[in-house]
Amino acid sequence: MSTALPKIALIIPARNEELSLPGVLSRVPHLITRVVVVDNGSTDGTARVAAAYGATCVTEPAAGYGRACLAGLAALRNDPPDIVAFVDADGSDELACLPVLIAPVASGEQDFVLGERIPTTRKALSFQQRFGHLLATGLIRLFWKQCYHDLGPMRVISWDALERLGMADQDFGWTVEMQVRAIKQRLKIQEIPVPYYQRSAGKSKISRTISGTLKAGSTILWIIGRELAQELRHDKHHTALPDSGITAGAAP
Repeated sequence: MSTALPKIALIIPARNEELSLPGVLSRVPHLITRVVVVDNGSTDGTARVAAAYGATCVTEPAAGYGRACLAGLAALRNDPPDIVAFVDADGSDELACLPVLIAPVASGEQDFVLGERIPTTRKALSFQQRFGHLLATGLIRLFWKQCYHDLGPMRVISWDALERLGMADQDFGWTVEMQVRAIKQRLKIQEIPVPYYQRSAGKSKISRTISGTLKAGSTILWIIGRELAQELRHDKHHTALPDSGITAGAAP
């Protein structure tokens, strides 16, 4: 990365977050050069709030966390930043910690930095969330030997590294897909503890509903299974050929 100040974009997926979004946008650190709010099928004034705070507002009418993130990235592609950050729109993330997460990526020390959520109150993370994250990170540790502690929404990654991941999930599996693919691409990864709050306003679309929790959990397990199967197929294809020192798929 050059010695010039990096261009840093912040993507905020938002679905019916008119009440919480002002608090989030008012706390965006000054080192962020572009804020993209993705209005993910809202029926309230989310888009109006985003515009009032000077953010670029992108519309993605089809619901889905991954769809919203992909729409935000598509909006950046014509003039890509050096670094991309993600936070939620519900006021639960501590945006004052963003510079701490950005610094290792800006210096080139890390490719991908995640905020490990430290709840400030028991209500900040539901039992379903805690169990789901323990299960997912445990499976990642089992299959890929990477000791993640969380699947938190606050994350920072260099644009080049993000492009290498080929992100595709359109729903709740976005975070785990990114973390597994980061391992598979051998990115330099770091987790940094950050405070995590109860949402500031509005209603949860996932973690506080039974249907949302079940769907998110099944999607996370599906993503882990899919990524593992892809890796096993890749390893099988590159198994050494019998009676030769040549690896299948490699040039002699």
